Amino acid sequence: MDETNFNTTKKLSLGVWRDFYTYLKPYKKRFIKLIVMMVLLGIIDASFPMLAKYAIDEFVRNGSMDGLPLFIGAYLSAVISLSLLIFLFIRMAGRLETTMAHDIRRLGFIRLQELPLSYYDNKAVGWLMARMTSDVTRLSETISWGIVDLAWGLAIMTGISVYMIILNPVLALITLSVVPALAVLSVVFQKKILGAQRKIRKINSQITGAFNEDIQGAKTTKTLVREDKNLFEFSHLTGSMKNQSIKAAIISSIYLPLVIGLGSVGTALAFSYGSGYIMEGIITYGTLVAFISYTAQFFEPIRQMAVIFAEFQSAQASAERVFSLLKETPEIRDEGYVLETFGNIFDQKKELLPPIKGTIDFENVSFSYQPQEPVLKNFNLSVKPGETVALVGETGSGKSTIVNLFCRFYEPTSGRILVDGTDYRKMPIQWIHNNLGYVLQSPHLFSGSIVDNIRYGRLDATQDEIEEACRIVNAHDFIIDLENGYNTQVGEGGSLLSTGQKQLISFARAIIRNPSLFVLDEATSSIDTETEKIIQNAITKVLTGRTSFVIAHRLSTIRSADRILVIRKGEITEDGTHKELLDKKGYYYRLYTNQYLDEEGINEI
Repeated sequence: MDETNFNTTKKLSLGVWRDFYTYLKPYKKRFIKLIVMMVLLGIIDASFPMLAKYAIDEFVRNGSMDGLPLFIGAYLSAVISLSLLIFLFIRMAGRLETTMAHDIRRLGFIRLQELPLSYYDNKAVGWLMARMTSDVTRLSETISWGIVDLAWGLAIMTGISVYMIILNPVLALITLSVVPALAVLSVVFQKKILGAQRKIRKINSQITGAFNEDIQGAKTTKTLVREDKNLFEFSHLTGSMKNQSIKAAIISSIYLPLVIGLGSVGTALAFSYGSGYIMEGIITYGTLVAFISYTAQFFEPIRQMAVIFAEFQSAQASAERVFSLLKETPEIRDEGYVLETFGNIFDQKKELLPPIKGTIDFENVSFSYQPQEPVLKNFNLSVKPGETVALVGETGSGKSTIVNLFCRFYEPTSGRILVDGTDYRKMPIQWIHNNLGYVLQSPHLFSGSIVDNIRYGRLDATQDEIEEACRIVNAHDFIIDLENGYNTQVGEGGSLLSTGQKQLISFARAIIRNPSLFVLDEATSSIDTETEKIIQNAITKVLTGRTSFVIAHRLSTIRSADRILVIRKGEITEDGTHKELLDKKGYYYRLYTNQYLDEEGINEI
């Protein structure tokens, strides 16, 4: 879901919080306990001015000490109860906050694993990171502390109102006459606060994305001498963040003093009218002291609730973004009956999945990334088990699309793809992926050791099996020459190894799975000729007996392929072995000849 599709209401959206309620269900009992504690806390808080009234009227005004020990006992009991409730509240709310953040991040990570590659095509890494970090933190903090603070505020305000009405209904109504004005004030300011917070969260995502891109593209920045340009662009983003943050702070700085001012008006009304009532003998000094205390206490939760309200505005902006990810529906997903039969990707019933022999059929397959821009149209292809098929063609011809459809990273817009005679959409996605070895042009290694990275292919692989896989792909010799051998750290993204070394490790990682299907996506296009020969020998061993698709940039690497397909504008224009296509002297012949001459350093006449 694009950011432009977010809910953009300018007030608190019940729909957003209804969505969040579904995620609160596991914590329902904890919330109930917290709310009960906060209600008790509010009642005890509201009782202290009544105790003060009793002390003034009974002990100070009357000059009598009768009942003082009992009063002290009651007061100490209230203080101890208040302290204990505060301790329990802080501990439980803190646990709730961290648990909720953990669970939401886990749900988000699960959803990211379920989403297809097409989702990541238009999502920056920084955007996703901001959703799962700062937005989740803001949301869990606001909910775990804000809701219970809200319960406390309502409880103490209700208790105070009851006590004030008991003491003197008329003075209570006069004192509370400013409350409607506070309600109107809150409605007016909520729109402005929410709008400012939305913009802040959006810019924050852009800043996170900019950090990520600048760090990953540091080498490109240096070589293109873009430091000043990057600084200008980043300064523009941070400047926007600063301006929006200042705007939000100004709105809050206006809102909160107005709340405090109206509270002070309530206190002044209580003191003004209360003083006259004392002169008339309608109320006692203790009652006036209690009223003044109550006005301070009553408007304090309102001030706190104003802060909570502002935080809820910000949290709603975060909630919208988090839920947009959690509610994202995968474009490629297994149907209900498939899930019931074979389980999902996190709970697979692998024993029910038939082995893949490797027959692949594309039947009238059409596909487009954009509705009006078809990449494939009525594409047909049959591949025999164990056959190695090389795909050759200019950029944008449809080579990668064919492979992505074969791997079920995408699905046909129309037509179908059969694996061993079965439409692969009638089987779980993992049926293909569990049997797939995939080596990219730029292989990705995870931080950790070489042995850890190879074992990612199959977590239960033994050391002997790992070493055997490395021997098959000609990686064992260079690994044991390293200082720490298989325990050598590869660095982030494999940065401590050469491109060729990373490529060989990725081959070993793929082969350790013993896949029935294999894909090589220009796996030798970014390495030197000597390393290419090593990898080419590895490719020959790896692909033997496996149905394979090879996207080739260097045509010398696919001469031994069983079939070479020339793809142009989504169609197969030539099909045959290396020798057969050279004999035809068509597009492949010209492409191969030109490349061969370039590699030999001969100028084409």
